Amino acid sequence: MSGDLKFNKIMGACLGTAFAILVVQQVSGAVYHTKAPEKMGYFVDAPEESAGGEAPALPIDWGTVLPAADLAAGEAAFARCQACHTVNAGGAAGIGPNLYGVVGGPVMHASGFAYSDAMAKHKAEAPTWGYDEMDKFLTAPGRYVPGTKMSFAGIRDEATRINLIAYLRSQGSTGFAIPAPDPARQPGAEAPAEGEAAAETAEGAAATEATGDAAAADAAATQTAPAAPAA
Repeated sequence: MSGDLKFNKIMGACLGTAFAILVVQQVSGAVYHTKAPEKMGYFVDAPEESAGGEAPALPIDWGTVLPAADLAAGEAAFARCQACHTVNAGGAAGIGPNLYGVVGGPVMHASGFAYSDAMAKHKAEAPTWGYDEMDKFLTAPGRYVPGTKMSFAGIRDEATRINLIAYLRSQGSTGFAIPAPDPARQPGAEAPAEGEAAAETAEGAAATEATGDAAAADAAATQTAPAAPAA
């Protein structure tokens, strides 16, 4: 008889413990309930990949957009670069090089700055910071120059990039000519294939440099020509 009572006590204790565990689980689940966030993770301002099958976008028509660019907005956009760069003439290098005169200048233009091996390799392929090259780098630095030390994710907004490039041009690069408007780059024109776009970029850079050289030659001729005598 006493053995049966002892067995009943043991079973009762086990059932009570199991019941208590279930109650604790239900109560804790109600108290500490977590709601899934609407958006997972943290937002990173990185350019989005275009969906497969979409037509490539037209390259920017610099002859149209740069004269109308907002320099004040470009200067404001440069604020996000100031943690690493200076842009004034003779400014010291920071984490990144000084950017005075960078637009239209040679890649790795800042003497004495320790550029990455990736940037040195890129210079052999694209030696000049033309408008198209600068735009591609600002869109996604790590994609355009794989292995670059620049950890900035990029600027996906095209208008912001245009204003920023116009502002950088105003800081020591005004001698780098703005090309004439290009109908092939304007709305309604057919976007070039990837190989054609690269060739067009190279031709555009050459034409821009030739325009700048011609302007410099005209200015020199004007300065050396004798003044007309007064009547």
